[in-house]
Formats: sequence, structure tokens, C-alpha cells
Amino acid sequence: MVKEKGRKAIATNRKARHLYTILDTYEAGIALVGTEVKALRDGKASLVDAFATIDDGEVWLRALHIAEYGSGSWTNHAPRRNRKLLLHRREIDGLVGKLQTQNLTLVPLSMYFSDGKVKVELALARGKQAHDKRRDIAERDARRDVIRELGRRVKGMS
Repeated sequence: MVKEKGRKAIATNRKARHLYTILDTYEAGIALVGTEVKALRDGKASLVDAFATIDDGEVWLRALHIAEYGSGSWTNHAPRRNRKLLLHRREIDGLVGKLQTQNLTLVPLSMYFSDGKVKVELALARGKQAHDKRRDIAERDARRDVIRELGRRVKGMS
């Protein structure tokens, strides 16, 4: 788990940056029950198939998997239940407008603890096409080769 600026990472969605072009990010709280928080403290979450929707002016995180808490009993939660995200009204209204007019989607990038509260980093994103993905991979490889060659020159290897 990575710790950066008072944040303790729970889960990240590594595929999201490959599949989508990230246009804007938002930090949202998430409404959870007790056993979910305990399972998250153990790092038992997966954002792989998760996405967010806006229904009746509320933002919902769907398909997020939080494994059942091992020491829980009959009070355990359902692993893939829909969870409400907590955003300000003006942020939700802005998202509704962008989602309807620009054919965008809401994708969770990461979950983390911030001052003891679980937060979700949401991205307003547009899906990439295959040629965009190939171009991004080629650019990343070219940057890596340039950095490698510069390192060799500094060390006097070539």
C-alpha cells in the first residue's frame, strides 16, 4: 500500500488510464457499512469493473467488489452492492451536464483512506479507441528509450 500526503491507498484501477482518456478528476466520499470499512482496512477491494452512474441526482458506484469481512457474522455486507458516493450538489449538476452532452463516463481511479475516511478518486473520462491505445504505448516506449539512452550517456557507456 502506497502512502502519499496523508493518504493510504486501498485499491487502484490501473486499466482505467489505458482504456480511457482522463479529462477531469473528483474526490468523493462513499457511504459504507461497518464490515465494509473493516474489509477495506485489510485491503480487500477491487475496482476492476467498477463504474459510476447518476440516478435521480445521486451518484452511485456500481460493480465495486469489497470482499466480505473474515470475522464478520450474519452482519456481513453483500460484496457487489451499489454504494452511494458523496459529492456536492454543484459538482453533481456539472457532471450531469457533461455526461449527457459529451458522451463521457465516470470511472473510479483509486480508493484510499484520508484522515480515517474512505475516499474515491473519480474520473470524468472518454473511452479510447484502439489506435489511441497503440499510440500511447508507442509514446511511452519512446520516452523510456530516451531516458535509458540519456542514462547510458551520463555513465559514459556509449
